[in-house]
Amino acid sequence: MDEEDSPIQQSRTAFATRFFNQLHQYQRIFLKYWWIPLLTVGLGLLIQMLLLKQAVPTFASKGRMIVNVKLSIPSANVYSEEYNNFFGTQVALMQSDTVKDHVHLRLQSSNPELHPTPVSIDVTLSAKTSIFNLQAVGANPDYVQAYLKATMDEYIRLKKDLLASATTATHSSMEEELGRLAGELQKSRADLLNYQSNNSVVFLQPSGGNSAADQLSSLTQRLAADKSELQLTKALTLDENLERLHDQLGRQGPASNTNSASGPPTTPANGSAGKDAPQNNLPVTLGESEEDYLKAKEQIVLLKNRMKELSYLHTNAFQIVELNDQLTRQENLLEIYKEQSQERLENRQHILALQIQDLESQVKEWEFKALDVSKKLSDYEMLKENHLRLQSQYDQMQANLQTIDLNKGIGQESVTILEPAGPALPSPPETVKHLIMAGLIGLFLGIGILVLIHQLDDRPSTFTELEHLFDLPVLGQIPLVKATDKKNGVPILQLEDERYPLIEAYRSLRSAFLYKDSLKQEAVSQPKTIVVASASPNDGKSMTAANIAITFAQAGARVLLIDADLRRGVLHNHFSVPMNPGLADVLAGQCDWRSAVVQTPVPNLHFLPCGTSPRHSHNVFAKAGKFIEEIAGQYDYYIFDTAPVIVADDVLSLAPHVDGLLMVIRAGFTSGRIARAALEMLHQRRVNVIGLVFNAVQPNAGDFYYYRSKEYYPQNPPA
Repeated sequence: MDEEDSPIQQSRTAFATRFFNQLHQYQRIFLKYWWIPLLTVGLGLLIQMLLLKQAVPTFASKGRMIVNVKLSIPSANVYSEEYNNFFGTQVALMQSDTVKDHVHLRLQSSNPELHPTPVSIDVTLSAKTSIFNLQAVGANPDYVQAYLKATMDEYIRLKKDLLASATTATHSSMEEELGRLAGELQKSRADLLNYQSNNSVVFLQPSGGNSAADQLSSLTQRLAADKSELQLTKALTLDENLERLHDQLGRQGPASNTNSASGPPTTPANGSAGKDAPQNNLPVTLGESEEDYLKAKEQIVLLKNRMKELSYLHTNAFQIVELNDQLTRQENLLEIYKEQSQERLENRQHILALQIQDLESQVKEWEFKALDVSKKLSDYEMLKENHLRLQSQYDQMQANLQTIDLNKGIGQESVTILEPAGPALPSPPETVKHLIMAGLIGLFLGIGILVLIHQLDDRPSTFTELEHLFDLPVLGQIPLVKATDKKNGVPILQLEDERYPLIEAYRSLRSAFLYKDSLKQEAVSQPKTIVVASASPNDGKSMTAANIAITFAQAGARVLLIDADLRRGVLHNHFSVPMNPGLADVLAGQCDWRSAVVQTPVPNLHFLPCGTSPRHSHNVFAKAGKFIEEIAGQYDYYIFDTAPVIVADDVLSLAPHVDGLLMVIRAGFTSGRIARAALEMLHQRRVNVIGLVFNAVQPNAGDFYYYRSKEYYPQNPPA
């Protein structure tokens, strides 16, 4: 059951992870750029307020009209409008360019003293009615009222014109359709009469039910009966056939055997022999030879029984001799009668075969006739139905045309002015509505800008984003710790440090590093010399290198931390030791490395500062390989803090001589594009990149897994 639920559970977990990651990303974007939506909303409100301040005062005139759904014309819908689209059609007509053009021309001719100004017409519909509320808005009150009145009048006139045009066109089209139907009806009547005259046999109702189908059915039954009879006579022996005929005669009664063996009995004209007669034309009678054959068999049986009764006599007795003679004569007669009966049976089978052949030919003939009759009847019914349909259409069209009263139809009104255009009153601007719309537009614009920033931002801020960007394993997540001292920044781990999430994060990083290859079957040597690098400055590589070294030293390993950032080395400030002498002096041959190494307050941790910064540090790192050979075997681990990969070539010169490299990526800061370029440069130098360290992760990120709890963190956590 658990195995079946695991894919579903994994899908839910993945969805939850993606959801909370996206939520965290947008939360981070909003907290960082919260001023953008605020700015866009403010700009929208400001622009709208300026527009409202500069807006010209407007006046509104109102009127109402009631519009019928359709005209009432008896029996003929000469002009009607679809109810589903009716209201939208009326609004479109009131606001159409045709009505507007007519209104402008009407006002120019009837009210030339009015100065034309832009007027907008708004049409609404009262709930559950066909009453339209019209409102005209413009700057000139007199012109607005006149414009609304002219609009209502021009709309009514347009409706009348459409009605008259539609009625006239409908009447004309109905007359044309009536003429066409009359021609088709006349042609259909002629086709029907012509078909009846040429195929009169189709329409004769046969007497006695002896139609083509009935005749075909009768012939088919007789054919099946003859075939069955022929198969049965061939399958049975002579004696079995005679016994079957004898049984049939017994069931039919003695009158059935009155016919002689000379020929078959007579049958009715339709081919059937009556209700109880067999379905073939052969006589169901026994001939003389067949009767003699049966009688001879009976005599033989009687004689044999008589001999059994006289079995006590001697074989030469007179009665036995006479019975033997009679038995011999009867057996000879039996053979003669058997041959005659067999010959008669074969003749009967031959007659059945001929009858079957004749019936098959008749069946084929009547099948053709039945199909022909059926086709003709179907054609006739089709012509008849078409004629009736045309007649019905013609009668209906003629009735509709007769009921149309053009004068009455055109005179009907479908539009009535319920309230005429009233005086134009000042129309205050909808300030609140406009401001709300402007604010919403500004808010959506600001959100769109934030989404665009998020889409263009390639800086990973969560563990999931980092995994999607890079194929390398993420060995650890280091939480973001705010600096208490802006000058010195975040301090490194101390012996009695209470930053428990930070301590646990570096311990987890140490464990991931130590046991990364433990599951591999082949033996893999543990990296001893490790470079901690970053793609760009301020990613926290120096802090990460120092804390990794401290964590390893607290676990009992002897560690040498080397500040290899000869340009901007800062580790000596964290350990409060002088910068000189250091690595630069050792590589330049000015001092021995042992004299430059200092002991730190952390047990088992030694530190080699960066030294005096040379003018050409890349030339100094050419001797890094020899230096690593000299210090080999003196410590368990060697941690190098170097300059960023993109900034200088120092890492690319040093990294090929060490066992592995850890790439530090700062959450929400390091560009994914720059980090990829840095990793590509390292891969070209065949540097062994062990994994990634995700630094400065927000503790409230969706997939950050360290949380501070007083119940689990002691006062003095052990190493």
